[in-house]
Amino acid sequence: MRAAIATIATAVWLIAPRHVGDRAPIAERAVINDNRLPAGTLRDGVLSMHLEVREVDWRPDGDESPGIVVRAFAEAGKKASVPGPLIRVPEGTTVAARVTNPLTNGTLVVRGLSTRGTASAAGDTVQIAAGATREVRFVAGAPGTYYYSGEIRRDASADSSASMDAELHGAFVVDARGSRATNDRVFVIAMWRANSALGGLVNRNDVLRFTINGRSWPNTERLSYAVGDTVRFRVINASVAVHPMHLHGFYFDVNSRGDGAVDSTFGGAASVPRVVTERAPPGRTFAMTWVPERTGNWLFHCHDNYHVLRNAPLDGSKLPAEHLAHVTNHALGMMGGLVMGIEVHGRDAHPVVQAGEMARRQLRLVAQSDSGGSDAEPAYGYVLHEGTKSIPASAPLLPGPTIVLERGKPVSITVVNRLHEPTAVHWHGIELESYYDGVADFSGRGPRIAKAIAPGDSFVARFTPPRSGTFMYHPHADETRQQQAGLTGALLVVDTLARFDSTHDRVLLLTVPREDSNGSRVLINGSLAPGALRLRVGERYRLRIVDVHTYRPSMIVRLLRDSTPVTWRAAAKDGMDLPTDRATTRRAVQQMGNGETYDFELTPTEAADLRLTVSSAVGQLLASMEVEVK
Repeated sequence: MRAAIATIATAVWLIAPRHVGDRAPIAERAVINDNRLPAGTLRDGVLSMHLEVREVDWRPDGDESPGIVVRAFAEAGKKASVPGPLIRVPEGTTVAARVTNPLTNGTLVVRGLSTRGTASAAGDTVQIAAGATREVRFVAGAPGTYYYSGEIRRDASADSSASMDAELHGAFVVDARGSRATNDRVFVIAMWRANSALGGLVNRNDVLRFTINGRSWPNTERLSYAVGDTVRFRVINASVAVHPMHLHGFYFDVNSRGDGAVDSTFGGAASVPRVVTERAPPGRTFAMTWVPERTGNWLFHCHDNYHVLRNAPLDGSKLPAEHLAHVTNHALGMMGGLVMGIEVHGRDAHPVVQAGEMARRQLRLVAQSDSGGSDAEPAYGYVLHEGTKSIPASAPLLPGPTIVLERGKPVSITVVNRLHEPTAVHWHGIELESYYDGVADFSGRGPRIAKAIAPGDSFVARFTPPRSGTFMYHPHADETRQQQAGLTGALLVVDTLARFDSTHDRVLLLTVPREDSNGSRVLINGSLAPGALRLRVGERYRLRIVDVHTYRPSMIVRLLRDSTPVTWRAAAKDGMDLPTDRATTRRAVQQMGNGETYDFELTPTEAADLRLTVSSAVGQLLASMEVEVK
């Protein structure tokens, strides 16, 4: 645990027929808003609507679960909703909104009810005194994905119960003039916690809820699509935390990115980023498109492991320790928070012809205990076997072995579980059949679901990697605990194994230490003191940076000479080669989110002593590696 981060108070507002402080009993139950139905009345180019704020009973874990008192937006005369009513209009629409603050104490400050598309819009606010109503009228602005939010302020400061405002927001979408309905989905990410003063950093035992459209997994909406559908998501991060959003099994196009005030669209002269993980900072938005080509169950989730932990009880009582939890379904019982399940039905667009086992390359990946550790905080590792060769040949088992596969060549990887608990392996970024994707008790389709690998048992993952690139593998059953224990590794797919040159192709694996007492260090290739990276002048190297940290979604990697970044050429992101306009030479500085990989090419021009550093977003040095150029 990170001792530097205070443990939050376990007291929360649970709904009961009593007064909460000076508040009357809460009678209204907030409805969950799936952001399908726009609010207000649109007539003759004018959207008329009346918003108000209320204190409500919100049930993020389902209608029969305990509730939390929060403030939420509502249309006058209708039920309050979490998230708030969807404002969605065509470009050129005038929005005429009345906003009421019916509370008896505190000023309602609303952001986002102004013309979108200019940087100056970021600071626009509407302030409504207690018991008052204000009218605002504005032209919606440029097409894009935006949002509005509110807070109650008393005197000059935020309300002392500001956690109640954590769900006080709603989506605001402006569609391009003349565009046809795209049937896209709008997802608002939020974070409620009992002590909002702690901001976006979370601990493993915090009482909180990460939600998508007002629900926390496994109660989030289940999505269903057919093979060949064009799927469009608009994702709004209305929380105070960073979320690297990862899609299993498929690449997606990032069509736009925004900051709530301005939306930047890709396409035309600027190529569209194609990724499997998109990092969304607080207050940011993005729009994405993808086409499912294979049937089965898939996940779209945040790759910060602390944001997909089991939901702690709202009354502050503790969950059983992970290694003592006996669950029948790991996907439902060992994950929570920012997860959405997706079912793809129909017939696969490109059916995989499974080669016979004799035609497949045969690997064995053994999950086993390493030296040190305890039941609560174990030390685990992987050993990779091929024929008579084993990597590593002996303990210690850090870093995880790098698996190198050949593009277009079928492989069978037998995952053997020699732990005392179930496990599973997810082949992150690999395009494969759902059954082999590695989400315990979820991957697959219909009756053919891949179960967690029981102690002493094994599972054979069969796939044929379709592209060369940099990927990763890690558990997807109790993933936070098992990843910190050491179960992580890089997975490389190369054009030909015969030509793979490990001297000029270097992996930099970023992971969390097993004994992560205060979050102040990061492992590079399994070590707090990694050996020097030795390079030669005039020779070209590929640096593959793989971020499998469990909870730091904003680390910055730099390659420095003294304190000045050198230059390198960007080559790939998430295993996808970059198009020409993005494969540029740039300063050797890259911010990364969990679950992202970046490839850079480096050709040193002179002898020098360089240093590769990993820092937090606020500048704290987390890891360092010497780079010697001779």
